[in-house]
Amino acid sequence: MTKQQTIYAEVSTLLSDLFEIDPQDIKPESRLNEDLDLDSIDAVDMIVHLQKKTGKKIKPEEFKSVRTVQDVVDAVGRMLPDA
Repeated sequence: MTKQQTIYAEVSTLLSDLFEIDPQDIKPESRLNEDLDLDSIDAVDMIVHLQKKTGKKIKPEEFKSVRTVQDVVDAVGRMLPDA
């Protein structure tokens, strides 16, 4: 599994577990707000959980442009060193 696939799997599981989103609804192109019905409080919760998972501090500005599940995966991917 590639780094991107691993991150995507983690993000999908997080969205499903944390926000009770049906895994079938989680796709790379799914928009966090419009499609998955996440608000800004949910986004903060997600960032906190991602910080715990990665052990990295996430700067809010890194997530300002995040709109889709793939954007989250890309943002997390930029934070992690290549393994």
